[in-house]
Formats: sequence, C-alpha cells, structure tokens
Amino acid sequence: MSSVVETVTDLVTPILDEQNFELVEVEFVKEGKSWFLRVFIDKEGGIDIEECAFVSEKLSEKLDLVDPDPIPQEYFLEVSSPGAERPLKKEEDYHKAIGQYINISLYQNIDGEKQYQGFLKEFTDENLTLTVKIKTRTKEMIFERKNIAKARFAIEF
Repeated sequence: MSSVVETVTDLVTPILDEQNFELVEVEFVKEGKSWFLRVFIDKEGGIDIEECAFVSEKLSEKLDLVDPDPIPQEYFLEVSSPGAERPLKKEEDYHKAIGQYINISLYQNIDGEKQYQGFLKEFTDENLTLTVKIKTRTKEMIFERKNIAKARFAIEF
C-alpha cells in the first residue's frame, strides 16, 4: 500500500467512524496527466451525494493541515459510493456476499478462463465456492483464495 493511501486511510477513518460509514477503498492513481485520490465509502442502505460531499469536505480540511504535504502534486479528490459492483476487499465483505452474485478475476487460468461469475456459496480461509452457470448447466467450482486477483459484486443478466 502506498504511503498516500495509508495516510488518507488514517485521516478518513475517524471521520467515517463518527458517521457510521464504512471505508471500502482508497486509491491514488494517475490517469493521463492527472492524479486522482479516490475514496469509496458506504453504509447500510447506501450512501448519498450529501454524505459524500460531507466526507470530502472534512477529509480535504484534514489533508490541508498535514505537514509535510503527503500529496505534493496536484490531484483531484473524489469521494463516492463504490456502486452496485463494489469490490470485495475485507473478510467481512466476503461473508456479507454469501448468497450474492459476484465476479472474480484470477491470477491463473482455470479451464482456459481467468474470470468467473456466480453465486458465492461458501468462503473459507483457503477457498471460495461459486455456483456458476456454464451454458445450460449449473455447477459448483472451488477457487483457491491465493489465485483470486480481484472480486466484486456483479449484476446478473
């Protein structure tokens, strides 16, 4: 984790805790010529634009007080909801996702595929079990957690 992400995480966590909001993810990325500091937040029932604006304002105030400046280059601060396809990062995220439709991306191919979508049936320290639909049949597949690069909620079509 970069020092910017760590610093921002440390600064935003008390703001979120005070409001009973959850920190989903912090990312600091360069896109084109611009840098973006993105803070994804959520709460039970979803987060709204006013709540995002509140957190953005409070975090901006805190960032302005840090000396030396943890982010010397110009950047855009974005505080938002992770959306319907929010990432699964923490153990708690996976436990909440049991029975939900998710997408996983793998480090190594399994049966020629690096991405799978299905209903999360089980989650342990070592494995994740998905009920996936392949053409017209449904089957359970077990994936080693160490082979999972990314996981997120998905929308079933």
